[in-house]
Amino acid sequence: MIQKLDSTSESLLRELAPQVLGVITRRFRDFASAEDAVQEAMIAAFTQWPQQGNPDNPRGWLIQVASRRMVDQARSESARRDRETMVASEAESVKPMVDTNFDVDPDDTLVLLFMCCHVALSSSSAIALTLRAIGGLTTAEIANAFLVPEATMAQRISRAKQSIQKSGVPFRLPSSEERAQRLPAVLHVLYLIFNEGYASSIGAHLQRLDLASEAIRLTRNTKALLPDNPEVIGLLALMLLSDARRAARTGPDEELIPLDKQDRTLWDRAQISEGIELLTAALSKASVGPYQLQAAIAAVHDEAARVEDTDWPQILALYELLNRVAPGPMVTLNHAIAATMVHGPAKGLELLRALDGDPRVAGHYRLDAVRAHLFEKMGDHGAAIKHYRIAATRTTLIPERNYLITQAARLAGN
Repeated sequence: MIQKLDSTSESLLRELAPQVLGVITRRFRDFASAEDAVQEAMIAAFTQWPQQGNPDNPRGWLIQVASRRMVDQARSESARRDRETMVASEAESVKPMVDTNFDVDPDDTLVLLFMCCHVALSSSSAIALTLRAIGGLTTAEIANAFLVPEATMAQRISRAKQSIQKSGVPFRLPSSEERAQRLPAVLHVLYLIFNEGYASSIGAHLQRLDLASEAIRLTRNTKALLPDNPEVIGLLALMLLSDARRAARTGPDEELIPLDKQDRTLWDRAQISEGIELLTAALSKASVGPYQLQAAIAAVHDEAARVEDTDWPQILALYELLNRVAPGPMVTLNHAIAATMVHGPAKGLELLRALDGDPRVAGHYRLDAVRAHLFEKMGDHGAAIKHYRIAATRTTLIPERNYLITQAARLAGN
């Protein structure tokens, strides 16, 4: 029987992967090959650690295995003999490692983040590559987030790695001008990594603490690099205000607990306070962007001691502004819920009809889930049951599926 890594070791590997990638990229100056080598090292760890036990220095073990892969590759490429000579000479220094800080620069992950968001790539390719290299998401998870087949996403990531390699971008933090060019993609990537940790797109677990924590850490580092940027501050505030509810979002069996049913005494008040302080600082700047607006919406929810105290007119006004600043199908979905709470479900259902022809969301489970919720509020239980069941067949997240099936069964009287 094949043994598997325990969850602690899996989390450790996800945490170490971008650190190791930074080391290998910096040492060998070949991002595309380094990413492949680190993936091979990760596979080796998944295979060997359950049988042999975790090494005393997991990061050093991964660096050593990935380094050997790079050396082996260089030796096998006769067309690159000059580089082979250089790398082979470096191989002599690859010894068993005992120093846990070996060859690791604390800025490596941040350098990788900006490197993957290079202007040589399209926005979608940059985001996909960064989710793989920094976020630790699998190709299947990234494909699910983009609503494309896994094979399509694999090709996109491969092309993105080659584009980074051909661009010759140095492994260093970019200049201030380069940062400004790449920042929108960087922030979007951090937002998506956090979202995947806050509400997974696939699998048995609703939340992935490792991803959410890493997104928050990287956003704090980005804020340290750009302390006065209001959208960086707004994104960090949004993450903290959302993550503050983590303990209340699932029950003892990891079942989903919706916002209006959560025990608000479990919310992390320290995180909420920090998030609101950051948001206040961001809103004092000259411009208001989409992350600040989303953080403001999260703050209104978090400041309500009871669900009945929620200021839905303010939330609706914020969504209407967000819809003008950064329109999109997910904004429309949430706008419809807010409109329902203020004007009734008929208004919410009217807003949803605009999404029926939008290929980005027309077959997405969330459209049916929201529609089911609004039909239930209207009292049309037959339509609500229908859409809860459709949504359940479309989600790839087990806790979400179980919740939707339970809602349909409850209305059907089962």
